[in-house]
Amino acid sequence: MYRFLRTPRWWGINVFVLLAIPFCVFMGTWQLGKFEDRVDSHQEAEQRPAASSSKAAPLATLLPVDKETSGRSAEARGRFGEQFLVPQRELDGRPGSYVLTLLKTDGGRSLPVVRGWLPTGAKAPAPPSGEVTVVGALQASENPGTKGAHTAGGLPEGQLGMISAAALVNVVSEDVYDAWITLTDSPAGLTPVPAEAAAGTSLDVKAFQNLGYTAEWFVFAGFVLFMWFRLVRREAEASRDEALGL
Repeated sequence: MYRFLRTPRWWGINVFVLLAIPFCVFMGTWQLGKFEDRVDSHQEAEQRPAASSSKAAPLATLLPVDKETSGRSAEARGRFGEQFLVPQRELDGRPGSYVLTLLKTDGGRSLPVVRGWLPTGAKAPAPPSGEVTVVGALQASENPGTKGAHTAGGLPEGQLGMISAAALVNVVSEDVYDAWITLTDSPAGLTPVPAEAAAGTSLDVKAFQNLGYTAEWFVFAGFVLFMWFRLVRREAEASRDEALGL
């Protein structure tokens, strides 16, 4: 009854099934691994600021900012210079601004330092004079797609739309680091700004797309197997009817 399985036509079908099922399982496993990697990266990014807050490393050793160094505690030394407000930044649901001050480091370049968050309408405290050492969580420069960032169009003098060297180069003549830090301990009148997870480490839509693709590939594998059994059964019934003269 099942002699048809040895025909050239069925050899082709069988080879296709034997190749398709492992391929679907492999792709499903790969997509699941991508999802698990994103989960692990997200957990590490959330734990990194707390785990590293007591061990500040020199700024130069943590640059350029990547997934491994974002959120790490960095230390820099220099003198505070120009100060800006970064408006439209909420903290615990309250509207306000970040207070960003440029730190002229010993190396000559300026580091954007978010000294803290300020409620709307409040006056930002002046930065301390003289040489200082700052410690805070290292962050990558923002871009227009970053949460809270917006274009600088229409902002009054002394305000920035986003925290980046690209935005600062238009308002200062200094060489600015393509990174910034948010102070661990803010001065009186300011609230510390918590560090954010590095880009690509959050459980965003792409992470759950990986999980969805995982299910799809395993469904494909099951569908191929189901169709093979269905075709075999139909062919067997046709062979039986032919043998009975029906």
